[in-house]
Order: sequence, then structure tokens, then C-alpha cells
Amino acid sequence: MNNVNLKAVHHIAIICAHYEVSKTFYTKVLGFTIVKETYRAERDSYKLDLALNGHYIIELFSFPNPAARPSQPEACGLRHLAFSVNDIEASIAALNLKGVTCEPISIDTLTNKKFTFFADPDGLPLELYEG
Repeated sequence: MNNVNLKAVHHIAIICAHYEVSKTFYTKVLGFTIVKETYRAERDSYKLDLALNGHYIIELFSFPNPAARPSQPEACGLRHLAFSVNDIEASIAALNLKGVTCEPISIDTLTNKKFTFFADPDGLPLELYEG
């Protein structure tokens, strides 16, 4: 049998509507670090490579007039992006101090772990998952 032999997720690409707003959100609110920022004049577009704990994880793109896409958690396509945290209450408190509102904490019925959802500036569903 031929295996694809995937090693890990290399990156997640996100297209934002307002580049500076999303750049601030992912760096100042969520704490990602900038690996590289590139402006591509031919596309009138920025590409921002972001890392979490030293690991490259997100490509943040800006494009003029990006098409809207349904982003509710139950829409077809990517459902949400989840981040692992050690203490969900402390993480929610830190987000609240930065003006980010989270949903009430829920318990995953399969794992008994705590989780909550919040949104990035474009309404992309993001999740905190304790454990």
C-alpha cells in the first residue's frame, strides 16, 4: 500500500479583509511572531508569515476585494482553527483584556476537555482547547 507519509501541518493560509487589523490581531492579541513580511506589488498584496512558539504556522494574505465566504462553524469547508492551551480560563481572561469576546466554555463530550470559540477580525472561527 502506498502511503502519502504526511509529517505535519506545514501552514494554514488565511485571507483577511483588512491587513493591518488582522496583522495586529494575530501578533498583538494572539502572540504570533512575524517570520517574514512581503509586499507583492504585482498583486497589490501582502503575505505575512507567522510563527507560534518558534514554529511557522500561518500565512496571512491580503488581496484587494477578497470574495466573502461563509465562516460559521457548520458551513461546508474549513470549520475552524483550534489552538491548544494549558489553562482555558486564563487564556479567555487574557483575550477579554484585549477586547476579544469568547463564547461560554463548553465540555467536549468525547474527551471531557474544555473549549470555547471566538472570532478573528474577519469572523473566522477560532477555538481554544484545553489540554
